[in-house]
Amino acid sequence: MLESFTATAGDRQITVVTISNEQCRVVLADLGARILELHAPDRDGVLADVVLGRKSYDELPGDQYYFGVTAGRYANRIRKGRFAVDGTEHEVTRNEGANHVHGGKRGFDTYVWTTELDAARDAVTFSHTSPDGDEGYPGTLESRVTYTLDGSALEIRIEAETDRPTIVNLVNHAYFNLAGHDSGTVLDQVLQVDAGAYTPVDAELLPTGEVLSVAGTPFDFREPTPIGAHIDEVDNAGYDHNWVLDGDGMRQVATLTDPQSGRRLTLVTDQPGIQVYAGGYLEGASAKGDLGTYAAFAGVTAEMQTFPDSINHPEFPQRVLRPGETYVNVVRYEFSVV
Repeated sequence: MLESFTATAGDRQITVVTISNEQCRVVLADLGARILELHAPDRDGVLADVVLGRKSYDELPGDQYYFGVTAGRYANRIRKGRFAVDGTEHEVTRNEGANHVHGGKRGFDTYVWTTELDAARDAVTFSHTSPDGDEGYPGTLESRVTYTLDGSALEIRIEAETDRPTIVNLVNHAYFNLAGHDSGTVLDQVLQVDAGAYTPVDAELLPTGEVLSVAGTPFDFREPTPIGAHIDEVDNAGYDHNWVLDGDGMRQVATLTDPQSGRRLTLVTDQPGIQVYAGGYLEGASAKGDLGTYAAFAGVTAEMQTFPDSINHPEFPQRVLRPGETYVNVVRYEFSVV
């Protein structure tokens, strides 16, 4: 079933869309093509909202935590906001110290996208046009994000085309807490990632260019491991790193399990990397419902992506998009119980 209504978010009118079936329910908004709520059952069939979010619609336009948004035009970080495509230098806005993150000062998360409902497929497509020069990026970019509720799975298909060579890394930025968004921290929840390597970062959380084995490090989640088991061994308030995913094509790459509720989230994607951020800087963020504020480590992101700052590291997978090509990023959030 698909329903929608309009609301106000600050000085903007937005569309809020709910897609539901007998197993799950997702609430979306065209402001940032974002997930507002995602309700999944526990082992007793009790639904809980398992994604973090803001207390009111008015807080969405300036949400510096990017709760549930589609981040872009280039998600994650670009060192000094500079890169070259085909020998032409480009400079984009710097909004995290000397660096660029999640699309700049006015990323895709701040725009009201066009909404197209598809009740027959339990799907909604949000569309956005980013003009040439937007935040410094070359080329006009036409982007689409389609959310489809398929039984107990939410599929997100992101596509984009350009009229000039440009770089693209569009990702969903939902924070998950499988015990319920208002249940405390995720440190006891169990993560498993099909990745034998990761990309270490410097003090600015930018890749050094190395690709290192996870063996013998706190980044080894090849076997199911509580998120908090080794987090104290990681600098910069815990995990905010990219893992180099095994395999290619559409495949299962990770699972997150809450032992208490029995909820399990299986992540399926076609991307080469996954950015896991354990929410170490969430302390004091306003929370939806009656919770008030979130604690540090209240949720964990799993951003399916190319590697951060990849355009400045030729050895990393590249996401240069050219006219006549289509950028595609597909992820499925599949829920089950154990």
